[in-house]
Amino acid sequence: ILVLSSLVLSMGIYAQSSAIYTSEYGKFQHGVHLYLKNQYSAAQQIFQRLNQETERQDLKEETAYYDALSAAFSRQPDAEARLVAFAKDYPESPRRNSVYTQTADYYFQNKEFDQAAEWYEKVNVEELSLSERENFYFNQGYIAFKDKDRQKAESFFNKVSDSPKYRSQANYYLGFLAYEGEDYQAANELFEGVDEQEKVSKNVSYFQSDMSFKSGDFEKAITQAKAQLSRSNRVEQSELNKIIGESYFNLENYKEAIPYLEKYEGKNGRWSNTDYYQLGYAYYQQKDYEKAISQFNKIIDGKDDVAQNAYYHLAESYIQLGQKQQALNAFKNASEMSYNNEIREDAALNYAKLSYDIGNNYKSVPEVLTEFLENYPHSPAKEEIQELLVNSYVTSKNYEKAMELLEDNPSFADQEVYQKVAFYRGLELYNEEKYTAAQSLFEQSIHTQRDRGYVARATYWKAESAYNLEDYQEALIGYQAFKGMSAAQQTPEFKDIDYNMGYAYFNQQKYDGAIRHFKAALDTGRLSAKEKNDAYLRLGDGYFANRDYWKAMEEYNKAIAQQGQSNDYAYFQKAISYGFVDRNTQKIEDLNAFVNKFSQSVYYDDALYELANTYVSENQNQKAIQTYDKIVHELPNSRYVSRALLREGLIYYNDNDNDKALEIFKTLAAKFPNTDEARQAVSSARNIYVDMGQTDAYAQWVKTLDFVSVSDADIDNAAYESAENQFINNNDQAAIAAFEKYLDKFPSGLQALEAHFNLAQLLYRKGDLDGALPHYQYINTQPKSDYTEKTLERLSRIYLEKGEEDQAIPVLEELEATAKRRENITFAQSNLMKAYYEQSDYQKTLGYADKVLADDKAEARARADAQLFIARSSMQTGDEARAEKAYAEVAQAAQGKQAAEAQYYQAYFERKSGNYKASNEAVQVLAKEYSGYKEFSVRGLLLMGKNFYDLGDAYQASYILQNIIDNFKDFPETVEKAKVELKRIKAEESKTNSSLDDKH
Repeated sequence: ILVLSSLVLSMGIYAQSSAIYTSEYGKFQHGVHLYLKNQYSAAQQIFQRLNQETERQDLKEETAYYDALSAAFSRQPDAEARLVAFAKDYPESPRRNSVYTQTADYYFQNKEFDQAAEWYEKVNVEELSLSERENFYFNQGYIAFKDKDRQKAESFFNKVSDSPKYRSQANYYLGFLAYEGEDYQAANELFEGVDEQEKVSKNVSYFQSDMSFKSGDFEKAITQAKAQLSRSNRVEQSELNKIIGESYFNLENYKEAIPYLEKYEGKNGRWSNTDYYQLGYAYYQQKDYEKAISQFNKIIDGKDDVAQNAYYHLAESYIQLGQKQQALNAFKNASEMSYNNEIREDAALNYAKLSYDIGNNYKSVPEVLTEFLENYPHSPAKEEIQELLVNSYVTSKNYEKAMELLEDNPSFADQEVYQKVAFYRGLELYNEEKYTAAQSLFEQSIHTQRDRGYVARATYWKAESAYNLEDYQEALIGYQAFKGMSAAQQTPEFKDIDYNMGYAYFNQQKYDGAIRHFKAALDTGRLSAKEKNDAYLRLGDGYFANRDYWKAMEEYNKAIAQQGQSNDYAYFQKAISYGFVDRNTQKIEDLNAFVNKFSQSVYYDDALYELANTYVSENQNQKAIQTYDKIVHELPNSRYVSRALLREGLIYYNDNDNDKALEIFKTLAAKFPNTDEARQAVSSARNIYVDMGQTDAYAQWVKTLDFVSVSDADIDNAAYESAENQFINNNDQAAIAAFEKYLDKFPSGLQALEAHFNLAQLLYRKGDLDGALPHYQYINTQPKSDYTEKTLERLSRIYLEKGEEDQAIPVLEELEATAKRRENITFAQSNLMKAYYEQSDYQKTLGYADKVLADDKAEARARADAQLFIARSSMQTGDEARAEKAYAEVAQAAQGKQAAEAQYYQAYFERKSGNYKASNEAVQVLAKEYSGYKEFSVRGLLLMGKNFYDLGDAYQASYILQNIIDNFKDFPETVEKAKVELKRIKAEESKTNSSLDDKH
């Protein structure tokens, strides 16, 4: 150290002056010795003591100097204060600048660059020697380099770029700064000035290869990087492999690129989207599509030209492997990005074609094809897409939307397609029980007159719609027209035509026509077992109505032999038929057998009543009374109670037991007012009172009854007859006005019940449900009658149509308990099942569904509904095993929305079993066959997104989930589930994909 040398010389001059100086010199020398050995604390103690003891100013300066340096180098808290104090106390000392320099150098050597920079700022460069000055410049340059102060670093390094000591290092750092500034020519020239040993230690070859790469000299980059590989560490090797691989990639030498790109380990272990794209594209060019997919599908949520290119080639790779659903999503993604318009249009074209091929969960196929034509009106593929659009109207089965598109774009479709779409949309409306709307579409299909098969089928279903609207004559006309068409015989509907015509005649009470067609239906041999049994019953009924009772019994016997569910009805009808052929003994025997065998039958009370009446005709009055009593006391809700009381009263009256007869007649009048039976009871009681000479008692009793007075009877009957004539002549509007007038004048009239019923029927037929409702309600408050069953059926329909399940349920339960017609029982049970489901009473839903399924005469649609509600309720109650079986049954026969629901749950249960590919295949069927039912389409997409992630395809998963979030806001519950799933996937993928940092 220069300062120390001068001090030693100085002390030598004064050594001879005195022993004290010699002693002080020795102490000073000892302190310096400790200082040079880095024993700063020990040295400092000597310097501080000597500074206090000596009187020599030069020695005080020297000891203060070393004291301050020792404080700095031993990291004492007051070191800086000591250094500053020295500079202040000895402003003229040559050691002042040295203090700053040595302190700064010390901090620099210990890599405490911020402190070093502070002290270098205090140094007067002009006072430094050449070597000190070079050291100062280099160290300052390095500090600026570390602080990324490019301009300052270059300034200092340039000052020592020619220094023998610092030239190599300075050129390296200057070269590196030029490299970072992308001035590769300057960087290369500067790196050439670096010593070979320095080049190796500083990885200059890596920078040179990278610069060659960035300059576009890929061959040179490969050569340089390969030369550096063997002497690089793991991180450097990863980067060099990337340079080599990407250079080969840019030279379109994909085969050579692959092994180097594969060895790249990414930045901090993570790849970017560009990294995945390059390796994926290299695999793609080598036709290794599986590996290409494995890289492309790691590019999640890409928003640049690289991503668009990747998604397009990802789609093409999927196509090569036959993975069309995955390709659909990738083409869709590429078609939605505008970085490369050529790729965008081609991707859109492929997306449209694939949608036609496999279906589309996002939109109906016609919508996708129409959008392509709108977006690319000058595409060379325009005619091809127009043809696909036309065909898609039918194949998509989205008939409602198809009709809209056909109406809006008539030039896209020929009349044959329009005819088919109108027909199938009509069928959808028919299955939704919207018969009037269905008729209109069937009519449109018929008038198109392109395909005779569809003309025939539309004619048939138009007739079916009329039948369900109870316009049986119009239905019959349609059936007859259908049967006469040559094309009809090739349709699936033809096998049922005679059976249906039989019913159309039957419901018009035209029994000869009914018999003829039911026979013809049986002769075809095409009826199902259920239809065959029913046909025998209706034949029996037809002969019965025509009073050909022996033939009726033959048909009933045939039905009984079938062992169908309606055996009770056949037994009953056969029994009463014996009464009409003067075989009352046989009739009584069969009715007693019926009562014992079918105690739970809906005809049980009918049988008892007929049995009692037959006993009367055979003068077995006591047995008759016992049987009537059984009805009255055991079946209080039967419609025969009032009739049984009347008949019982008449027996007592005819046997001259007037008191008992009067008791019964009065009970009847009190319990069943405003009924025919009550009026007959009053009339019979009058005769008894007259016979007994008690007319005053009769008059007093009659006053207590709320009946129309006898004097008003003729007016009452005349008013009703006027209204009834309008009704019989089908003058509906006039009939409505007349019945309303009658009820207004005679609210408790003799024919009030019938007037209310006929008025309700007329208003219901008009579609005036609110108008019909109070009339049905009135009938339902009256004693049981022949109108009760129809009233209960219609009243429940009105409540259900209005969404008033609470009101409908008790009516349906009463209908189920009292109905004679099997179809009304099934109707009640089926709708109770649905109503209880709406009220979340799943156990009752399941109970009624089981009842429907137990009825082998229930229509196929009702049985399908039952399976559907078993499935839904089982899902709600957690019995997914039963739900899975039920949905499998639903899928066998369901159409439209129900079929879509069953298809969705097939995908759901496949996923639950871990069969992710099979689940996705089920979702694809949902897309192709039922894309119009968005609720299930979007839920299917959610399943598909989850499936793809479990199959290792993060791209497909994230793209599908993002599409749910962006495009299906009408389904918020599913959107929220998609958000949760997408967040989870991105969090997981960001661990290996650096491009997700800004998006996750």
